[in-house]
Amino acid sequence: MIGTGASAIQIVPSIQPEVGRLTLFQRTPAWVMPRMDRAISGAERALHRALPVTTRLRRGLLWGIRELQVQAFTKHPGELGFVEQLAKRNMARAIKDPALRAKLTPDYRIGCKRILLSSDYYPAIARPNVDLVASGLSEVRGSTLVAADGTEAEADAIIFGTGFHVTDMPIAERVVGADGRTLAETWKGGMEALRGASAAGFPNWMTIIGPNTGLGNSSMILMIESQLNYMADYLRQLNVLGGRVALDARPAAVEAWNHRVQERMKRTVWNTGGCTSWYLDASGRNTTIWPGTTAEFRRATRRVDLAEYQVLRPAAKKGAAGGAAGPDAAAKKGAAGSGTAGVTTAEVSA
Repeated sequence: MIGTGASAIQIVPSIQPEVGRLTLFQRTPAWVMPRMDRAISGAERALHRALPVTTRLRRGLLWGIRELQVQAFTKHPGELGFVEQLAKRNMARAIKDPALRAKLTPDYRIGCKRILLSSDYYPAIARPNVDLVASGLSEVRGSTLVAADGTEAEADAIIFGTGFHVTDMPIAERVVGADGRTLAETWKGGMEALRGASAAGFPNWMTIIGPNTGLGNSSMILMIESQLNYMADYLRQLNVLGGRVALDARPAAVEAWNHRVQERMKRTVWNTGGCTSWYLDASGRNTTIWPGTTAEFRRATRRVDLAEYQVLRPAAKKGAAGGAAGPDAAAKKGAAGSGTAGVTTAEVSA
């Protein structure tokens, strides 16, 4: 098993009882908290059926607790030391070998990387048929796996749980903007989008779970719903404007939004916690996580502010004698007016 992230902590306990021997290659240990899931009792179900309001109260309580936790992640990372102690106790209950505990104990503040939830990961690692290699995989020579520290292990099968593309999304290579550049080229210096949805130079293009909309402490469904609300208002605005029209995020608006986000990011555990995570891009900038509450993001995406967008309409076609010009003339006029063939920029107040 290569990797010790969210995939590995699910895979390892599932396959450990089935394999003769399991070698786990760990590049960086993760903080693991026990999974607190439990079955909802019959009495609780009866209460929820009799008083549906209790389900909303329960959901609201869970949401509120998560919202309060945001302060520790975004403003006061030092407060997370108490959570680290809980994670260490969770480890100590299952891992009795001090040497193995040392290998599994992170050297960064909890929350800097994604906090993992599992009650069976550590017990599986403690089993006699599991070997932990506290070094990342360096090379595969046929059936021999070689770690960065020179450790070798023979394998019949290799499972890679080594992550995915986040700050360099492959789809960005396929999205082309008004000036002919791809989104990947535009984001070469780092992802950024207005309210996590719109990129400058890409008219009528929107994304869900875009830059700086990820969460480290609550449900992404809340962020997705907020962005869908924003998209719905975007479509309403296009309908009100009428005709063939497009909205293009103003570069200044994108820059201002991302400046505020990055300024808030400076104090967060994701930037100060002492780790290297997939939250950060190649230049070390956090372009992934939202540094606030879900309620804040909901307010920020409640409606589209047209002052943050350029309103684009097709160029008028005029012939030399007042008649319609040919398509080449219209294209030339549009290109001169806005940088996009056949399109000019008209500002419409909100």
